[in-house]
Amino acid sequence: MHSYLCGCPEEQQPSTTQQRTRVRAALLESGLVVLQETLLRSLATMVKSRRVQVLLILVVMSFLLIYFLPCSNNAPKEEKPSPVHILILSSWRSGSSFTGQIFSQHPSVFYLMEPAWHVWVKMYQNSAKVLRMAVRDLVRSVFLCDMSVFDAYMSSQKKKSDLFQWESSRALCSPPACDLFSRSDIITADNCRIICGEYPFSKVEEACKTYSHVVIKEVRFFDLKVLYPLLTDPSLNLKIIHLVRDPRAVFRSRENTVANLKRDSDIVVGSQGTQGEMGPYNTMEVICKSHAEIYNAGSQATPSFLKDRYLLVRYEDIVRDPLAKVAQMYRFAELHFTPELQKWVHNITHGKGQGAKAFDIGSRDALRVSQAWRKALPFQKIEKVQNLCKDAMDLLGYRLVQSEKEQKNMSLDLLFARNSSE
Repeated sequence: MHSYLCGCPEEQQPSTTQQRTRVRAALLESGLVVLQETLLRSLATMVKSRRVQVLLILVVMSFLLIYFLPCSNNAPKEEKPSPVHILILSSWRSGSSFTGQIFSQHPSVFYLMEPAWHVWVKMYQNSAKVLRMAVRDLVRSVFLCDMSVFDAYMSSQKKKSDLFQWESSRALCSPPACDLFSRSDIITADNCRIICGEYPFSKVEEACKTYSHVVIKEVRFFDLKVLYPLLTDPSLNLKIIHLVRDPRAVFRSRENTVANLKRDSDIVVGSQGTQGEMGPYNTMEVICKSHAEIYNAGSQATPSFLKDRYLLVRYEDIVRDPLAKVAQMYRFAELHFTPELQKWVHNITHGKGQGAKAFDIGSRDALRVSQAWRKALPFQKIEKVQNLCKDAMDLLGYRLVQSEKEQKNMSLDLLFARNSSE
């Protein structure tokens, strides 16, 4: 009956609960409207005052500054570029100390010469193959400027001068490692040795962290695959310069520095392998084989991570055209070849020195020194070296000599031309 009087079908008549909800919503809406009108009237009254107008403007500006402008603590900072890591991969008496200096003297480079020397001295009873993982781990730590890795191989009381050939590093002879030279100076090892040796070892790590490039020269790797974990390590930006030299020249130079290389040769081929007449040739055979394998792995670049990160450099090419070849290496390493360095490279390769002393990097007639083996080495020894190293020599572009006459014919070029890697 009630539904008929209200004019609504029975199934559409609102329930008591729905009615109450609608009433409450209507009351709430009307209350909010009243409140809004009251606030607006109050605000209009306040705004009539100039002082309140200024206050409101300041409040709004403060709100904008807090919420819309970046806070200085949260502002994005310019990220420091990731360091570039360069490994000069070579073997003894191949011009690697000289090539290392080409990089060491650059003001953007932190350079260490053969840091793995410490591993081989401490663990000399082992073979090169056994030690290669320890060498790789040390090299990685040095690239990351973590010098605590030397704690396992050096005294706890170590000084900077306890580091192998430390004075060959310009970075360890200038601030912050030593305050007596400028970072832009060309610094000789003799001067550095006298003045900068007593600084604490902690300066090595401190200095390393201030450079855009970290360069290591190392002669204790015989297989490029050992370095694959470093090439794929996201914390490293590693490039490899593979430096080679004519095996006949290497053999002659090794003969002049037998005592300096005795321990290393024992690790390479075992103490028995270095004995007798064939001892020097056994070591050369291992060196030649390793260079061929490294070149094959690097030039074929089967793994994608090797693309544009391997550069073969022949020592003979450097001494024939130093400025052009150094420019190529610097481009590969992302370094600028400054006029000061161009002058230094020219002078260091056009002197009168003989280059006979181990690790000597003084000024010399580099082109003449590179060919000295042709006059000093008996042909019988050359034949033995060529027999052991023929495959590597063919691969790397070194011409064999068939007689003593060819050996001493200085107009006969023993270097095959190679296509530039760039």
